[in-house]
Amino acid sequence: MTRTSVVTLPLAFAATLAGSALMAENRIDTQLPNAPELAAYGDMTVGVRQLEMVNPNQINILAIDPGADKPDPLPTYDRPLTVEMWYPAEQGATGDTTMKAYLRDGKTEVRLSGRAVRDAAPAGAGYPLILISHGYPGNRFLLSHLAENLASKGYVVASIDHTDSTYRTQAAFGSTLVNRSLDQLFVLEEMAKMAAEGGEFAGLYDADNAGLIGYSMGGYGAIITAGGGVTETSVGYSWGAPHGTLGIHLAGSETHEALPDPRIKTAVAFGPWGMNTGFWDATGLSGIRIPMLFIAGSQDDTSLYEKGVRAIWENASDLPHGLLTYVNGGHNSGAPMPAPQESFFFSEEKGFNISEHYTDPVWDTARMNNIAQHFVTAWMDAHLKGDEAKASYLDLIEDSNAGVWSMNEDGTPKEDHSYWKGFAKGTAKGLMYEVKGAAE
Repeated sequence: MTRTSVVTLPLAFAATLAGSALMAENRIDTQLPNAPELAAYGDMTVGVRQLEMVNPNQINILAIDPGADKPDPLPTYDRPLTVEMWYPAEQGATGDTTMKAYLRDGKTEVRLSGRAVRDAAPAGAGYPLILISHGYPGNRFLLSHLAENLASKGYVVASIDHTDSTYRTQAAFGSTLVNRSLDQLFVLEEMAKMAAEGGEFAGLYDADNAGLIGYSMGGYGAIITAGGGVTETSVGYSWGAPHGTLGIHLAGSETHEALPDPRIKTAVAFGPWGMNTGFWDATGLSGIRIPMLFIAGSQDDTSLYEKGVRAIWENASDLPHGLLTYVNGGHNSGAPMPAPQESFFFSEEKGFNISEHYTDPVWDTARMNNIAQHFVTAWMDAHLKGDEAKASYLDLIEDSNAGVWSMNEDGTPKEDHSYWKGFAKGTAKGLMYEVKGAAE
């Protein structure tokens, strides 16, 4: 073997490896054979569009020195927000179905593949609007599997990049505490204007009939937006929002009482944060004004479960609130998209394998995503579309493992059949679904 051949073969092999990484599909639209019924994509072609918004004259939390005297007036700035919008598009539209997104390390850009066609012409009218709010840190693509799936079923979905809270802009936590709910409501208002004004998206969706989905800190924000007020103790945390700026969300305050928007009819919160650190109590959570679905892993070590998400659900207001639990699942239960291929590396800077941001030690991510797609579809269809048939998918025995499969030869259920609706025989395992609160 010549020196040339010795050098060339490793280079060719390295090029092949590099090429395979560059060509990674990183699909967000995986549908496993055991996916529950309502996880399936709808019949609509989906489009996707990037929007840029600016919320003027917002408190500039990053410009406030917690160790100095409180500035008067508080510094302000124009707060930029990038939004990714998925929507029903002209049937049969074709084009680019990839998205570029950064990984948890904030440096590596990857390609994601789905079914939504970039900048496709919208089609139809009057669809419900859903807002999506990521965790800290996160980005607008973290729940893209759910956004695209819902859009195929007749929703317009706006997913927010929260400034100071994305992988590339992560900054002082106080900014997230104060701004998360404000961002959600600002984007709702901007989307409402876009639908009302003349233009390509006029009339496409009904912003008066809106839902909200939040993950982790997005779930924290969703609780505030829904009417849950934070505790006085949390307003005073030295490590939280400086100089009492979180007081605008204090339970019982005039500013918080004026915050909830009647256009938002329901919300879904994946692993909502804050109960474990004293941001919520029974008084604040009693202020929730809309039905909420909480989704959690029973081994969540970030928001916690018994003293975290489950305690939020138990103390929420007397409305129909659901709790879906992935038994033995962690903080990532249901929400994050499958880990991109390029994320499987250890980051010395972050101190962990980047793929851990997306994965769970016990549950397969695509499986968790399919279950979440099923339940969120049933929940949103019931609350935003008034679809009573979909509500029946939420009328379940609490423990999925206890369900009995008992069918007649003609496929109709026998009297003792209690298996979770929408799940094929043997596929409803390791889940709990509970409901509290009075009927609407």
